[in-house]
Amino acid sequence: QVQLVESGGGLVQAGGSLRLSCAASGRAFTFTDYAVAWFRQRPGKERELVAATTWAGTNAYYADSVKGRFTISRNNVKNTAYLQMNSLKPEDAADYYCAAGRKAWPPSGRDLFEYWGQGTQVTVSS
Repeated sequence: QVQLVESGGGLVQAGGSLRLSCAASGRAFTFTDYAVAWFRQRPGKERELVAATTWAGTNAYYADSVKGRFTISRNNVKNTAYLQMNSLKPEDAADYYCAAGRKAWPPSGRDLFEYWGQGTQVTVSS
């Protein structure tokens, strides 16, 4: 059983920063076999891809709306992925989900990701 557990969400003022973490674990689960991504879902909206990175963390994808403000990274020793979010805007408020996919590069769709976390909420006050 693979588990992805997000943390780091919370309330922040516009212009502020948050760092989300995603801790991965499971029997026979090799973190480096998986590309990792962060998705978000805003109220009334579909879940959208925010950022993704490859197995080694050497390549990254960002949605246009977060380029230059968000940074995805991973620590394969700690089996943890991160999303550093700077210059947050009210429109960044959402539930953020971590996902892992063995064949999820390039990250062309949600279906490529086999494992999902439960999500962490980010609220941005204006």
